[in-house]
Amino acid sequence: MPQRRLTALICTGILLAGAAGCTGGGGGGSESPSPSPSEDPGQAAAEAAAELMADMTVEEKVGQLFVLTAQGTTPEENAELIAEHRPGGLIYFPENLTGAGQIAELSNGLQELAAAEGAGTPLFLGIDQEQGMVARLPVGAHLPDAMAVGATRDPEMAATLAGTTASTLTALGINLDYAPVADVNTDPDNPVIGIRSFGSDPGPVGEMAVAEAAAFAEGGVVSVVKHFPGHGDTDTDSHTGLPVVDKTREEWEQEDLPPFREAVEAGVDAIMTAHLVVPALDDSGEPATLSGTVIDGILRDELGYDGLVTTDALNMEGVRQTHGDGEVAVRAVLAGADQLLMPPDAAGAVSAVREAVADGTISEDRLDDSVRRILALKVERGLYDAEPADPAAAEDAVDAEEHAAAAQQVADASVTLLRNEGGVLPLADGATVHVSGEGAEEIGAALEELGHPLAGSAQGADLAVVGTGGGQGAAAVNAVRGSGTPVVVVGQGAPYDLAELGEVDGYLATYSAVTVSRTAAARAIAGEITPEGRLPVDIPGTGLGIGDGLGY
Repeated sequence: MPQRRLTALICTGILLAGAAGCTGGGGGGSESPSPSPSEDPGQAAAEAAAELMADMTVEEKVGQLFVLTAQGTTPEENAELIAEHRPGGLIYFPENLTGAGQIAELSNGLQELAAAEGAGTPLFLGIDQEQGMVARLPVGAHLPDAMAVGATRDPEMAATLAGTTASTLTALGINLDYAPVADVNTDPDNPVIGIRSFGSDPGPVGEMAVAEAAAFAEGGVVSVVKHFPGHGDTDTDSHTGLPVVDKTREEWEQEDLPPFREAVEAGVDAIMTAHLVVPALDDSGEPATLSGTVIDGILRDELGYDGLVTTDALNMEGVRQTHGDGEVAVRAVLAGADQLLMPPDAAGAVSAVREAVADGTISEDRLDDSVRRILALKVERGLYDAEPADPAAAEDAVDAEEHAAAAQQVADASVTLLRNEGGVLPLADGATVHVSGEGAEEIGAALEELGHPLAGSAQGADLAVVGTGGGQGAAAVNAVRGSGTPVVVVGQGAPYDLAELGEVDGYLATYSAVTVSRTAAARAIAGEITPEGRLPVDIPGTGLGIGDGLGY
């Protein structure tokens, strides 16, 4: 878009009333009136999007449908990608990121490249920063997984996680986060969700997801609620295969739908589709990402969602079972998706969608519907008037003391005591500990700092602490079980492993293997904090269920 027209839109209030460089009269001859104070911001953003689209070519509109994988660590390595495809966004991975200043410079340079092309539309710069096990950033506070947040039973903890994350992202020029997860983890053997879920009770899961989405929006970051229609009851990873969720429509409505319905009612920024089949919703065999019945029929028409719909990554095997990559992109748009994430062959996918628009397979009205949603969200979240990130200040911003304190606060609130035979916890002052298993070094260091000397063997200690969560839990517990020393397990993954460990004297669930969660476990063992977390899932075979937990 010519800069004169863009400035006119900003100065009339269609994008941002009172923007720098405006002189009060609206300038530039824009015919769009300033919205009144009572005007719906969403409606104002939609009107601004319609104005912005007027100067876009079909190729530029098609480009907005794509979020491509960023290349390298410098803007220059992405120049050709942006010039050829005019993407609506790019997504970062660890290989793109080396440090705070570098990330800020990369973000600024990519936005400059996008501004220089065609309509000059700013980019969504996105990342998977759920926290816990899915956290791509090499900098900033590392907060616990979603299941730990669910164990706090406090939506304010969800808002703390999202607000802290948003503060880090904005300092780095990142404006979109593919989080939170709204899947209800009802299958203990789920290989891909697990502790990424807030729990197995749909009510609290929805409450937490909406709290995170609101905090992200308040922090100026677009959130993406995922994975509709629900990935929590699968035993197949959609990265490597196509899961089939075999349940009735009624079961789905009771177990998986509620968090997404709540997200729709809250008006969340974006919702991500899942590459899975739910025959009760669509018996065609197509994954939800390619199902018009699921996206346009259920999500749009039945639930009334008119926000942005993005696919999960199109390089995942769950969506590549029956169609070529170009056809997958076209079918996703026809099903109702607005943005196409990470097609494995960017050039082929962009070409396929352009051809589908040219021959009428995708109508221009259908294309415009998606582009309008994309641009409206960019307007609403301030991308058109965003200040560049400050590389010099980025490091201090992401390492702020309040971020570290927030991470520890969430972790402390999540620790759940599920077994405490004979009152083995908390430790007496000065009691010795032997620590082994997952996270032993960090747990041991924290206990030592709290005044509990480390013993070289379980036999020589007052307490044996065993960390689990890395798949070798039973073996690690068995290694100390015969020592005669009381054994306390610190479960750092999903707490379902308690059913497989046999008799142990104590079990603390942290639901996360990040440093602050291990520190929180040590603090609970030492009695520095009282375990206040409560189970957010049922644990088959133990008699323990949602809401259970002990205290001191």
